[in-house]
This record gives sequence, C-alpha cells and structure tokens, in this order.
Amino acid sequence: MSWYLLVLAGLFEVGWAIGLEYSDGLSRPLPTLATVVSLVISMGLLAVAVRDLPVGTAYAVWTGIGAVGTATLGIALFDEPASSARLVFLSVIVVGIVGLHLTGGH
Repeated sequence: MSWYLLVLAGLFEVGWAIGLEYSDGLSRPLPTLATVVSLVISMGLLAVAVRDLPVGTAYAVWTGIGAVGTATLGIALFDEPASSARLVFLSVIVVGIVGLHLTGGH
C-alpha cells in the first residue's frame, strides 16, 4: 500500500510543479490554490509512505516521478523540447524508479 501512496504522492508532485506555470509565479489565485493543495497532498502522502518505506528510496522515487511527469507534461503542454537525448535521459530516470522499487525493500 505504501508504494501506491508514494506513486500517488509523485503524481501530486507533478500537479504542483505544473501548477507553478499556470499560477504565473503564484500571482493567479485559483491556480495558486490548486498548486498549494496539490503540494500539501503530495507531501502528506509522502509522509505516510515513509512510515513503511526507507526515506531515501521514497524520496528518490517521489522526485523521480515528479521529474519525469513534469518534463513530459512540459513537452506536451508548454512546447518544451523533446529531443532524443532528453527522452533517453527521462527513460533512465524511469529505469531508476523501477530499480528502486524492485530493490528498495517493502
């Protein structure tokens, strides 16, 4: 169950990171509120997940999900570059996340 919560925490991390763009530097009230709510949920779920998972593993997976998800949505939503090299390195992060899950305990 902790791994599911951790993945969900990572998805909410993507939400708040993308929310920073939509909030225009936290200057737009509704996107800012959504960003803050997503941040609180993400951190709360991470805190629950680390009750059963090693903190180093959980943090690395959480940030990895956030990085890959945010970069992917940056490509899809904000016309950020999608070079082959960038996609390869995002794939390396995914491999790291899977590896940590397989070897990270619990």
